[in-house]
Amino acid sequence: MRKLLNLVILLSTLGGVGSLMSFNGSEENLMMVREKSWVDSVFMSLTPDQRLGQLFMVAAYSNKDENHYKKIDQLARDYNIGGLMFLQGTPFRQAVLTNRYQSLSRVPMLISMDAEWGLSMRLDSSMHFARQMTLGALDDEKLIYLMGKEIALKMKRLGVHISFSPDVDVNVNPANPVIGNRSFGESKEQVAKRGVAYLKGLQDNGIIAVAKHFPGHGDTDTDSHYALPVINADLARLTEVELYPFRKTFEAGVMGVMVAHLYIPKIDSTANQASTLSKKLVTGLLKEKMGYEGLIFTDALNMKGVSNFYKPGELDVMALLAGNDVLLFSEDVPTAMVKIKEAIAAGKITQEELDLRVKKILKAKYFAGLNKYKPIVTKNLAAEIDKPVSAVVQQEIYERSTTVVKNKANLLPFRSLDTVQFASITVGVTPDNQFTRTLDNYAPFTKFNVPDRFAPDSIFDKLYPKLQGHDVIVVSIHGMNNTPLKDFGIGEGTRNFIRNLQLNGAYKVVVAVMGNAYSLKYFDASDWLVCGYEDNAVSQTVVPQILFGALPGRGRLPVTASETFKLGTGVSTPAINRLRYAVPESEGMDSQILKGIDNIALEAIAYAATPGCQVLVVKNGTVVFNKAYGHYTYDKAQQVTNYTLYDIASVTKVASTLQAIMYLKDQGKINLDERIGTYLPELRNTNKGGLIIRDILIHQAGLQPFLPFWKNTVGDSLKLKKTYYASEKTTDFPHEVIPGIYATKAMEDSLWRWTIKSKLISKKGGAEKYEYKYSDLGFFMMKRLAEKMLKQNLNEFMDQNFYAPLGLTTMTYNPLAKFPRERIAPTEQDKYFRNSLVWGNVHDQMAAMAGGVAGHAGLFSNANDLAVLMQMDLNNGNYGGKKYFKNQVVREFSRSQNKENRRGLGWDKMDPKGNGPTSDLAPPSTFGHSGFTGTCAWIDPVNKVIYIFLSNRVHHDAENNKLVKYNIRTRIHDVVYKSIIPKS
Repeated sequence: MRKLLNLVILLSTLGGVGSLMSFNGSEENLMMVREKSWVDSVFMSLTPDQRLGQLFMVAAYSNKDENHYKKIDQLARDYNIGGLMFLQGTPFRQAVLTNRYQSLSRVPMLISMDAEWGLSMRLDSSMHFARQMTLGALDDEKLIYLMGKEIALKMKRLGVHISFSPDVDVNVNPANPVIGNRSFGESKEQVAKRGVAYLKGLQDNGIIAVAKHFPGHGDTDTDSHYALPVINADLARLTEVELYPFRKTFEAGVMGVMVAHLYIPKIDSTANQASTLSKKLVTGLLKEKMGYEGLIFTDALNMKGVSNFYKPGELDVMALLAGNDVLLFSEDVPTAMVKIKEAIAAGKITQEELDLRVKKILKAKYFAGLNKYKPIVTKNLAAEIDKPVSAVVQQEIYERSTTVVKNKANLLPFRSLDTVQFASITVGVTPDNQFTRTLDNYAPFTKFNVPDRFAPDSIFDKLYPKLQGHDVIVVSIHGMNNTPLKDFGIGEGTRNFIRNLQLNGAYKVVVAVMGNAYSLKYFDASDWLVCGYEDNAVSQTVVPQILFGALPGRGRLPVTASETFKLGTGVSTPAINRLRYAVPESEGMDSQILKGIDNIALEAIAYAATPGCQVLVVKNGTVVFNKAYGHYTYDKAQQVTNYTLYDIASVTKVASTLQAIMYLKDQGKINLDERIGTYLPELRNTNKGGLIIRDILIHQAGLQPFLPFWKNTVGDSLKLKKTYYASEKTTDFPHEVIPGIYATKAMEDSLWRWTIKSKLISKKGGAEKYEYKYSDLGFFMMKRLAEKMLKQNLNEFMDQNFYAPLGLTTMTYNPLAKFPRERIAPTEQDKYFRNSLVWGNVHDQMAAMAGGVAGHAGLFSNANDLAVLMQMDLNNGNYGGKKYFKNQVVREFSRSQNKENRRGLGWDKMDPKGNGPTSDLAPPSTFGHSGFTGTCAWIDPVNKVIYIFLSNRVHHDAENNKLVKYNIRTRIHDVVYKSIIPKS
């Protein structure tokens, strides 16, 4: 509910028009006078033929040729048609053509569209919100209102006045081939509530809503586009079910209603006469019995449900005789005009009756603002139609509608990531898809893909041996259709495969149906079943988030799919505090401002500050920005992706060693104010033995800033000493420095000995404490302490207790043991020690000598996994339903320790004096770290912001300081803060 409240606030801040003004009595009377004056003046200016033209709304396309456009020109200019219904095309071309046609019309035309799920129903490159069955699964109608509002604002910007929505058909027939998921569902009450919310969203924002398809198209198994469907219901049944939502929309003030092409013999038994042409239905039932006084539209008159039986012109006359006001998709306006005038002359209909309908149309034009018509401004059209705030509504619809249909033993959301072997099988989609990319954000998956959803059993048979050893298999079905007679596009091979997997007791099979809810009947035997309702980038992002508990499961089935899965079925699943992925506006950030990151990142690449990078931003536990730029190297041989691993250098200090130290402190196993010699006896009789752990962590213990121990292992001309290195890996030389150079197993002992023997810096002027000097040696010592107390190697401890449980697939030491080199960005072209390109091995020389695992360096990761770890710290150890720290240890460690030193315990901090490692806009409580290779991770506990920047700026020369020179990291951090929308 908090998210929805935030969304409403955000929309009111960013989103255009609010609800229509409320007027007192005198103001309302004044408006009625002005409306009547305009309507009467326009009406009186028209000839009888021009008035008849107002009754027609013809089809227009923006993707056809000039011949089509000229035909519309003629109808607008010579026949004074009342409106256009735009069909396929593009927004910009439609706007240009609308201006063209309106310029030729004596009276500005009403422009209409079918936009049930947004402009994308008819126009390319437009936002798809959601089909109405998806909306039917929601737990709150407010989002439907907001969707209606957003669609209305887009339509107004495009010069459209009428939306042929909502569809308030009660879909009681699962075999319905034309309505199906265009309906809100099978409950008349839910259809009515959702229909009213939708129409209010449209009309409160200036768009005429049209409820359809009267008297109800939900109980048919025939598509009226191709034939005339038969409804064998009597008036009592229609009144009880189908008419209920229409009554509610009439009470709510819906301005238009569309009459369907249906044959209802128990109401009107005239052979082959559709309801559109039935006076008993349109006039008798709709206008007289139900008292509807708004605009009445025919359904499209080119549809075979009516056009198979009557000629153009005759059909138009019959529709008017039935009581319709607007003739939609008339196929021959000139002929129809002649036939209408003949009907008037024959006394079948009077001019006065038609004049009243023309005035109704003119009133609608007044409501639409056509009394003050202005051409569409085409400048910035695309940007102003597709405002980012719409994506907030779009995503939250899928977040709240996705339905966990079955969840045996509460397997969902997945909790234990380190004890489960996951596999995913995507069917009916390409291997590179948003569904599997999102799964990868949470856990390691073995991925399989069957692009053909009608693949035979023989294709699926090849997968069985490959799946052995896995525990949980997520099968997602994509590319479905909405045709019951075609099994909703799910092949028999797919169904057999899932059934066989379920029969194998070794697997927990989670089926994600990314399509029509009626198809769930094929998966009655499923123990774990999720319905995503639709298959698009947003739904493919949302469903995995629910599987892993980044989002709760809240949806309920709006229809009965089978005896097992009935209306209202749905299991509520909790959110367990994992990272969510959504648009910036969902968390109060401006995506247009965040685009400024692109410019800075590309500037860094253009100026050779780094060949490539990853940038990630988290706000309130939601990843709002995650982007990769550039290439691995300057020769541009391989692009950086979000899956690329970077050497994070000194960020290792806080992402590995410090986590272990905080764990020990949390467990009460170390005292930060104790001498390090207490825990490491070998230091007791050295100059290090009396150093206080707290002082070491804040770099104020007198340790040398930098000691190039690698120089101890080379001779003259920097030639490697055979005492320390060999060219082949053996038991005596097990530590890979780079391929072809292996360090002795005694190397870590040597490094430790040299560390112990190193001198301390002098205290200034007899000061009591050492001054602040940043040093790697302290964390080399902290690793030793941690391993001693944990009785386990640091890398093993971190993997078992943090990385694997958190699902951090890429966060690892020595990544070449797990990943191909192509997944890892190279670092320096080392010309003084390793004499090679360092690629897949740690760049830091001391860490490399120690076998790739050190306390100060050695860790690799992508931005996403590092963000997960940082979010766990921001949550003080709470993530994914697990507590990694029992006490407020992160808060303790992240506080500044004294006035002379900005640092926390291990953590670096924002410098209150300015020009520090963070943005100066960050609050003083910000903590994190940066790394020599061109990396940083910053956590802001006030604004709940995490900022990750990973690069390989040391490629190919470690002396390259342009990243700092041009303030790339801090300037990007500035953009992050500037993008936060101030709270009103």
